[in-house]
Amino acid sequence: MDTNPPHTNAIVELSGIGHSFGATEALKNLDMSVPEGRITVLLGPNGAGKTTTARVVTGALTADSGRVRTFGRDPVTEGHLVRPHCGVVSAKPALYDRLSGRDNLDYSAELYGVKTDKERRIRDAAGRFGIDAALDDLVGGYSTGMKTRLALARSILHDPRLLLFDEPTSGLDPESSSAVLSYIRDMTTEGRTVVMCTHLLSEAEGLADHIVIMEGGTDLISGSPEVLTKRFWPHPVVTLNSSDQRLLERMRGWNGVVGMRNDPSGARIELDDIDRVPDLVAALVADGIPITRVEPHTPTLEDLYFLIRRKLGERARADGLEVADPLDPVSNTTLAPSHGMGPGSRSADHMPVIEVPDGLPPMTERPHETDLHETDLRETR
Repeated sequence: MDTNPPHTNAIVELSGIGHSFGATEALKNLDMSVPEGRITVLLGPNGAGKTTTARVVTGALTADSGRVRTFGRDPVTEGHLVRPHCGVVSAKPALYDRLSGRDNLDYSAELYGVKTDKERRIRDAAGRFGIDAALDDLVGGYSTGMKTRLALARSILHDPRLLLFDEPTSGLDPESSSAVLSYIRDMTTEGRTVVMCTHLLSEAEGLADHIVIMEGGTDLISGSPEVLTKRFWPHPVVTLNSSDQRLLERMRGWNGVVGMRNDPSGARIELDDIDRVPDLVAALVADGIPITRVEPHTPTLEDLYFLIRRKLGERARADGLEVADPLDPVSNTTLAPSHGMGPGSRSADHMPVIEVPDGLPPMTERPHETDLHETDLRETR
């Protein structure tokens, strides 16, 4: 039997996926595809269904409904042919604290069925992620960043085609986070495909070739950042700076202004025509509102995300629901690019859709990454 995954343009294809944990509906009619050789980012607030989706992709979790294909195969019924080609790194990697880093990698290599050049693979993986000097130390003494690097090294021991990273920078300091993201970015240069779950706009902005924005267990929109920006932000945008707090209020309803929001860098104004800028500035100055800076603005993923949120909010209000407008210039609390979108973050105030927990209810079971690495992969030996 051919154990190599068939080559397709889309490594992963999900169609109409639904899954519930008891009465909690975690995934709702989810559609998603993952292009080969690219970094796909699942972006959404905590509880959006990102982790559940990743588990469905590897077959660690069986969806209640819908069709799942990973490498063109069913990851549940053909899991022994799918999982050997997957590598996983979770937010809290399942590692053995009482073993050395080397022993952790050696054990994982055995589970993956790695026989040829095992020692070389361990050495190369450890060196790549900068943990070779600590390989013989007990993992219990590793820092959080070192444990993440060990998990990254483990994920590539068997040379997988698909890598799944679930909040890989969780709990890391900025320097370690930057290093981990750099490692992930390099993965696709080797022909690998990456799926990364995150609630951080800054991470998605710097990494994504393809974005799936999720919320409430379903996909809101997907595509490349360039395509999405052109589709949802077709008008020119300028940033205006003024010491007068009346700036945005004054521009409400002005002819040619099709959108506006406040931002730490200034007021971002979307116009139907860039040639309106001189008249706009002149009118503001004549009205006693000084303008200290005017510059073009290239819309970011943060802008795109809030625009989508605004459109969903408008639709919800049309249905009679009371939700805040995330782009309201008076009530809006801006989201810094480095902030996340989970509960407690600034943007959580602007989420009109109720969040649904994407984790299992409290129960006795192994961590989901352990399920993948230590149980399912035994079939490949």
